[in-house]
Amino acid sequence: MSISPPIRDEYEIALTPLDDVPLERTLSLPQRIWQQSWVRKAAILLVLALIWEIIARIQDNDLLLPSFAQTAHAFADGVITGELIGKVWISLKVLVKGYLIGIALAFALTTLAVSTQLGRDLLSTLTSMFNPLPAIAMLPLALLWFGLGENSLIFVLVHSVLWALALNTYAGFLGVSDTLRMAGRNYGLRGLRFVLFMLVPAALPSILAGLRIGWAFAWRTLIAAELVFGASSGKGGLGWYIFQNRNELYTDKVFAGLAMVILIGLVVENFGFNTIEKLTVKRWGMQR
Repeated sequence: MSISPPIRDEYEIALTPLDDVPLERTLSLPQRIWQQSWVRKAAILLVLALIWEIIARIQDNDLLLPSFAQTAHAFADGVITGELIGKVWISLKVLVKGYLIGIALAFALTTLAVSTQLGRDLLSTLTSMFNPLPAIAMLPLALLWFGLGENSLIFVLVHSVLWALALNTYAGFLGVSDTLRMAGRNYGLRGLRFVLFMLVPAALPSILAGLRIGWAFAWRTLIAAELVFGASSGKGGLGWYIFQNRNELYTDKVFAGLAMVILIGLVVENFGFNTIEKLTVKRWGMQR
């Protein structure tokens, strides 16, 4: 004997309209200020500076760990006298040259890879060979081939940028949907125009990630290379500034040089790549 489930009466609950509740929450002035990302980041930096100052005062050894105040004084002195700014300018000129050459070569490799089977095999083989190889390990060969100068630095910078950017760009190209590819071909895009006007905009998030990684690798490689063999063409950059002051036991200037390395990284990240993201992929709805 089967028992049918009971049938319940239908009913409707009338909801009370929320006419007196504001649609937007009003934030206080401190809350609005805290919503700014630069305020939160500045607060983090202040906390780190305070911890640094406390640890330095507890240790009480300027040779091993100068205080934040001493480092700030050395930093300001280097900027005012122009010594630190001059070293930064020397390093950045070399960095920009190597970075741009690496971008051009990476773009050429990935364009060839998405166009031909031979290009795909070439990119896969070269990245498997050279991507795991640290750029600083190429420095002895660079010194043999190009001598003690700017060209050696540019060579290792290109190596540090090329493979990471090529891999990210190619992965972004592979992630472009077939629908977009067919739409581009229907508009008559072929060859380089298809890459520039269809694949690059669609793969821009991956390309920007590769540019970020390449920049970080290049900046670290440049400082490390200058620390290893010092000045290039008779002029030393920021890494040489750090190395020279370490030899002379000016620890506060060493920390000032390191602070400049960090500061340049923060400026490039927040005012460079973040601005590009806001104007492109975030504005286009491709990224949150």
